[in-house]
Amino acid sequence: MRIIRMTAAALALGAGPALAAQDTITLGMQLEPPNLDPTGGAAAAIDEVTYANIFEGLTRFAADGAIIPGLARSWDISEDGLTYTFHLAPGVTFHDGTAMDAGDVKFSLDRARAEDSTNAQKALFAGIADVAVIDPLTVRITLSAPDGGFAFKMAWGDAVIVAPESAETNAAAPVGTGPFKLARWVQGDRIELERHPDYWGAAPALSKATFRFISDPNAAFAAMMAGDVDAFPVFPAPETLEQFKADPRFTVIVGSTEGETVLAMNNKQKPLDDVRVRAAVAHAINRQDIIDGAMFGYGTPIGTHFAPHNPDYIDLTGISAYDPEKSKALLKAAGVSDLTLRMALPPPTYARRGGEIIAAQLREIGITTEITNMEWAQWLEQAFRGKDFDLTIVSHTEPMDIGIYARPDYYFQYDDLGFQALLALLDNTSAPEARSGLLKAAQGKIAMDYVNGYLFQLAKTGVANAKIKGLWENAPTQANDLTGVTWEE
Repeated sequence: MRIIRMTAAALALGAGPALAAQDTITLGMQLEPPNLDPTGGAAAAIDEVTYANIFEGLTRFAADGAIIPGLARSWDISEDGLTYTFHLAPGVTFHDGTAMDAGDVKFSLDRARAEDSTNAQKALFAGIADVAVIDPLTVRITLSAPDGGFAFKMAWGDAVIVAPESAETNAAAPVGTGPFKLARWVQGDRIELERHPDYWGAAPALSKATFRFISDPNAAFAAMMAGDVDAFPVFPAPETLEQFKADPRFTVIVGSTEGETVLAMNNKQKPLDDVRVRAAVAHAINRQDIIDGAMFGYGTPIGTHFAPHNPDYIDLTGISAYDPEKSKALLKAAGVSDLTLRMALPPPTYARRGGEIIAAQLREIGITTEITNMEWAQWLEQAFRGKDFDLTIVSHTEPMDIGIYARPDYYFQYDDLGFQALLALLDNTSAPEARSGLLKAAQGKIAMDYVNGYLFQLAKTGVANAKIKGLWENAPTQANDLTGVTWEE
């Protein structure tokens, strides 16, 4: 059997910490995570605190989006693509002092793929047929079919390794293997992390990190200006960025994210179960007006659920181009008039501001919207899990997540056998050119089916003290990775 070997030699995460004048940091976040267990919640804010800081997986995302070693320092892939053998780093312990070994990897993956799993991304593990412990530092994963994206899937926050002794209490008292551990969580205000003294890898430069939750854009601006917050990696008031750019105390960091911002439509809710009605909604949307009005020009128009910076992206904005007269004709053809739709809006600025703009655009084609502003927990319960909505606006920040459209029970309830077959073929394909063709076909399929109104790719607009170095410019996943952050003298 020919073995494909991947090693960590050239992929080290970095040297030891540089000396810095300051070794603590306070970060601002608009949303507080509902819990701190990335294996049991869908909110992006969970990973924004825990990814690479508290919890680690077999593989991980680097700042440039590359897949690099995590707890697995190398892995072998069998010639038939069905077997991945991961070789774990030695001497790894959890924050409670217990050893992390292959048994914990098996426990974590079996738990995530179990029938009663509550993992928000359970589909990541659906292709696993068996997980076997070879020895304490070696685990063999057998797949039911070849999957060229398996190492990518293991880098998600939902695939972190947890211990059986603490897995059930990670939501409030997370115990991981990362360079930081939870010091305190003052709910409604802040989460404090402290450096884990027995971390198995290179020690971070920071000794302490505080995440402060500031939902109001005006308060976020005031906190940055006053120095109460050292950095706000995803700043909620883009209209003030020019002021920060003009102030030498600050650095404005503008990059890209994996966040496809969509006007999600409930595909099983009448009359949105009619593709003509969904198309009418999509053609009523002027994307640039939303980008300018809600995001002050920060954002890239999209016509499908795929990131423009991905090499396999195709520009399909023309399929759902702004055309209100076409919208009116489609509604007439569908026999729909005097339509009122419920729009559930979660807290982020792009949703609240964007929702008001879209409501005005829909009025132009004769659709009335009833807007309900929801807190994050309410949105997750009612819209995401309960599917009780007509329209909602949300940015999907998970990396390359077009596969969610193959899940009939996902919150927008798109159930198309053709698309599901396309994604099944993609999962079983390893050749890069073939995968590229399938990804492009998938993008076209959901665009032509007008599953959602595709708005824009969320820009990563952050503000930081100019002395801070090492914050991610782009966001290949939803994270505030502190492992490389330092202060200049």
